[in-house]
Amino acid sequence: MIKLIKVRHNNVVPTMALGVQQLKKSLHQKLHYEGLDEIHQFLDRFYMSRIGIRMLIGQHVAIHDPNQPPNCIGYIHAKMSPIQVAKDASEDARSVCFREYGSAPDVNIYGDPSFTFPYVPTHFHMMVFELVKNLLRAVQERFMESDKPTPPICIIVADGEEDVTIKVSDEGGGIARSGLPRIFTYLYSTARDPVYERLDVGSTGVVTMAGYGYGLPISRLYARYFGGDLQIISMEGYGTDAYLHLSRLGDSQEPLP
Repeated sequence: MIKLIKVRHNNVVPTMALGVQQLKKSLHQKLHYEGLDEIHQFLDRFYMSRIGIRMLIGQHVAIHDPNQPPNCIGYIHAKMSPIQVAKDASEDARSVCFREYGSAPDVNIYGDPSFTFPYVPTHFHMMVFELVKNLLRAVQERFMESDKPTPPICIIVADGEEDVTIKVSDEGGGIARSGLPRIFTYLYSTARDPVYERLDVGSTGVVTMAGYGYGLPISRLYARYFGGDLQIISMEGYGTDAYLHLSRLGDSQEPLP
């Protein structure tokens, strides 16, 4: 029954995002993102509660699974390799990019392949996937009509005493400084609006390249759930750096609303 509850709610995020996009369409007049704090705060609380509930359900189901993989304690992998998970997430993002554009920039990953630390691989995969997907789209759209070779995305994994930090960089042209405050809001996306292209969202399990506007804010919530954070630094005209900080101290409380 618990497994079924988890599966039944798999499509909540894209369905909610679709609702937010339809709300944006219905508002017609020019949106003032600063004036919609109430919606953003509600969605932050809603999604953070959802992360917590799904973590509990997932942990409970995984703990009682007789075929649990080695080094796993439920959902938590005691010896997760960030390099390996980042590779898997990057390949998944590149396959989405291939499907959308017919080609995809390379992703170069730097760091110690033997380094491991305890974390939830599904959370880490989702965060890296969303970041790489955003940067792939920026690079692809910037260099699509160009004769220049497409520059690769770079991922650097750094092992600190307090944090494991993942830096994801591109040369996709960056974000204007005026747009930076909006990238963590749910009503903002630089991609074309998918609302009328995919009214059946969630029914087929197909991942869209971009457009719903929830990738970055939800990735930041996943990072903050275990005491980490996500920061975006941009050089307009050159590219964007995303810093994903994951706490390794194990002393953080659930930041539930």
